[in-house]
Amino acid sequence: MNDTAPEVSAYLRKRYAAMSAEQRFLIGIRMFDTARALVEASLPTGLSETERRRAICQRFYPSLAAEVFPD
Repeated sequence: MNDTAPEVSAYLRKRYAAMSAEQRFLIGIRMFDTARALVEASLPTGLSETERRRAICQRFYPSLAAEVFPD
């Protein structure tokens, strides 16, 4: 789904293109950190460290989670 107006998309592309690779990389890292914080906040309390890691992996990489954290 794309509900962004074409002129807004063009503006954003232009702005990102004007950034350095480092700036774009840092934006990506911050976005991932925010997404991870949201996922962690949604997990039930009382999970062990392994259960917590498994749940986070399952949320971000569902096809990989069963391989990394076998039952």
